[in-house]
Amino acid sequence: MKPEDYPEQDEVSEFARAYVNKITKLGSCISGEDVLYGSNPYQSIGIHCPENPSGSVFMFIHGGGWTTGYKEWNNFMAPSLLANNIIFVTVGYRLAPMDLFPAGLNDCVDALTWVYKNIEKYGGDPTKIYLGGHSAGGHYASLISVSDEWQEQANIPLDAIRGCIPVSGVFFFGEGSGLTQRPRFLGREGNGMAKKASPILFVNKPTPKFFISYGDSDFPHLKTQALKMEQALKKVGTKVTRLEMAGCDHLEAHVETSNPNGDWLKTLISFMSI
Repeated sequence: MKPEDYPEQDEVSEFARAYVNKITKLGSCISGEDVLYGSNPYQSIGIHCPENPSGSVFMFIHGGGWTTGYKEWNNFMAPSLLANNIIFVTVGYRLAPMDLFPAGLNDCVDALTWVYKNIEKYGGDPTKIYLGGHSAGGHYASLISVSDEWQEQANIPLDAIRGCIPVSGVFFFGEGSGLTQRPRFLGREGNGMAKKASPILFVNKPTPKFFISYGDSDFPHLKTQALKMEQALKKVGTKVTRLEMAGCDHLEAHVETSNPNGDWLKTLISFMSI
């Protein structure tokens, strides 16, 4: 799908413009099989299959501050993953402010449900699904991985997620988060959504293992959040792998995931036990 196939969304910030142009160019000749899991064009996934799938499935949710972005932003990641026989699934979701939280979260759960029930047709193993994302996508992936509130909606096993892989993700809102109130994402201040949207507050029992990564020049508050999330996860007995990517800021960390010789991919392969 192309940007013109989707409803309008917010303009990308000036800060992110060069990054978006770069990843769009890198992924311009790469496409997966588009599948709608809902009625809105944003409720779609792209399935990229290797010639000899190992069975492992990596679902990746795009970033964009919860208000911008397309699943196609992740297409550039596909070649290095397919080369390791991983089925790669890019995930789209409805965006704020048109659809406030938890609409996007619910969409990602629906995408996970579709993949769990259908990925065998593509050579995937539904017991080997890993869920990740960049920035806002890492937030959604983490929230789904640590919370069981989506279980009734999905009607799939709680252990459907083998591991969580947030890249420069957000792990909590509110006091001490370093994030300003996000009314265009969470709605009006004081509505309780900041707590419901904070993955770290749901870490009260063992969860799927985590591979947390971020750039060494990432936003300081997100680096702090990552360390606090790691501590919370380890406290309940969850296995955590953490990687600080050298020479990367918040956006370059996403680009680095496509480096076939980089530490991130090497760590991912080990994490997924491929």
